[in-house]
Amino acid sequence: MQSNIDGRVISLGSGLASIPERLLLAHARGEVLFICGAGVSMAAGLPDFRDLVLDVYSLLDKNVHAVLTNIPRGACNKWGTFDLDLTDEQKAEVRRFIGGEYDVVLGMLERRIDKLTQKGSRVRSEVAKRLRAGENNPAPIHRALMRLADRGGVTTIVTTNFDLLFEAAGKRPRHPVSTYSLGSIPRPTKRMEFSGVLHIHGGLDASAKRLTDLVLTDEDFGEYYLRRRVVPDFIYDAARLYHLVLVGYSANDAPMRYLLNAVAADGSRFDDLKERFTFFGTDRPDPVAAEDWKARGITPIHYDAQNNHSVLCKTLE
Repeated sequence: MQSNIDGRVISLGSGLASIPERLLLAHARGEVLFICGAGVSMAAGLPDFRDLVLDVYSLLDKNVHAVLTNIPRGACNKWGTFDLDLTDEQKAEVRRFIGGEYDVVLGMLERRIDKLTQKGSRVRSEVAKRLRAGENNPAPIHRALMRLADRGGVTTIVTTNFDLLFEAAGKRPRHPVSTYSLGSIPRPTKRMEFSGVLHIHGGLDASAKRLTDLVLTDEDFGEYYLRRRVVPDFIYDAARLYHLVLVGYSANDAPMRYLLNAVAADGSRFDDLKERFTFFGTDRPDPVAAEDWKARGITPIHYDAQNNHSVLCKTLE
């Protein structure tokens, strides 16, 4: 009987995603924590990681950019780089781009043209300019997620995005939304002080004149995930207290490679980790993609991705 209860799903309306009943009940108890990626902010006109890399190259290396723009999404490693009129360093960046390792690509570019990996590099400056160049108006999905992030008196949401669209979506007169980034993020707890928009990869400063730390390149991931362990320690604690729900990610996104493989490994040693979920959209049913998520220790919730993922927003609303 218990397995039948655990497997029950609730339809929220015609054409919308069906949600596991156990997740709805956990949300009613205030035991759900949303973790949001670039797919959410694309609805507000901001780029995903791949397009952000293209934008940076268009400004800093037009020769490589001309090559990258001709590479189709989903290209495999058989797409050759040998006949390109580029240096070996540039060809290596193209090869990593084909493999979807965008954090590595930006790290290689930064080390090649800036010779440093600090906040003042040209790569980081152009990333910040690009993200500030949008309309900076939150999309309906930001507002829906901020409403869902209400744990009963406080709002808590986690994002790997650098933009401040969640803050804008949750802004109310006399009730500003707190913002925390990297080392300033409060430790997970069920208490009320665990609240705000938590930028676990860093966030843009409200003032364009101030530069902030961002987890952007492969070296950054090594620094904050392996050396300082800021992000994995946060995720480990959160996964014991809350059901983590991922929104706006694909299984191959850089944050997923670093975050979820580590948590899945923890799940084989500890029995107190709560079930983790992800919303994933495809144009047609894709059981292989679903199994890919399951293999990472994530329960997939599928939705129809046609019409710019409108079903996802309607489901959350």
